[in-house]
Amino acid sequence: MAKKEKRFVVKEQQDLGFGAMYVLVDTKTGVNYLATVGLAVSGITPLLDANGNVVIDSAAQYMPE
Repeated sequence: MAKKEKRFVVKEQQDLGFGAMYVLVDTKTGVNYLATVGLAVSGITPLLDANGNVVIDSAAQYMPE
């Protein structure tokens, strides 16, 4: 059976003591998301650049060889 590729990968992670922040990348679209995990607050939102545009990586860099 072929191994299913992951839809999301962790691009960056930062522990904050009370929780953590992650930058996740959708390997199909290249869209970056900011995800937070904490004691009482967790969430996910598209990551925006300084101009308010969604950060998008080339999805090709996440394709298996």
